[in-house]
Amino acid sequence: MGKLFVVRVITLILCGYLFGSFPTAYLAGKLIKGIDLRSYGSGSLGGSMVYEHVARWAVVPVGILDLAKAALPTWLGLQFGFSEVIAFMAGLAAVIGHNWSLYLGFTGGRGIGTIIGMMLVLFPQGWIWMGVMLFIGWRLGDSAPWALAAFAGMPFYGLLWDKLVIASALGISALIITILKRLEANHRPLPNNLRERKKILFLRIIFDRDIKDHQTWIKRTPEPLK
Repeated sequence: MGKLFVVRVITLILCGYLFGSFPTAYLAGKLIKGIDLRSYGSGSLGGSMVYEHVARWAVVPVGILDLAKAALPTWLGLQFGFSEVIAFMAGLAAVIGHNWSLYLGFTGGRGIGTIIGMMLVLFPQGWIWMGVMLFIGWRLGDSAPWALAAFAGMPFYGLLWDKLVIASALGISALIITILKRLEANHRPLPNNLRERKKILFLRIIFDRDIKDHQTWIKRTPEPLK
């Protein structure tokens, strides 16, 4: 393995992270409504909060760009002649950039859209599984636990297409990153009380919020200054 090859791989992965860090939802909030979307709803920088607090039409361009942020580095990795593993690493770097953006103090979104962007390149059949699971969650009023179930079930779904390895890599990495991001929650502080802290950590992992009521959580607005 030559030094030039290593430099090219590192450059691709770094570019993937920087491209993924581009804060699409944050910019939509600032440009359209003049708000910092991190202070609204779940505080996550993604399409769902754009829909709730910015403008419903803006979900389309934000969603497309979030998909592209991981799809492009992954696709370029394959086009440059790298292995599927290196292309996967480039796409994963973009997901990490989306969730922990260099431009926003390492805050960001949850990465569902960027993960699907990776999937469209490496395992396009996977979007069917993700779409079905997220649709079920949406119809039931809360897609957060269904996203976890979708990632956990991805390896088994991959067996149907003889894509166990890449489906497992996508599902397991997405599950780990999603749980870590939910726990970290864009630096949202935890209560000092140990019992309350454990309760909130459980809610974050499973439901991606700090309280039981989903609608109250996603419709939160900043408290007025006193």
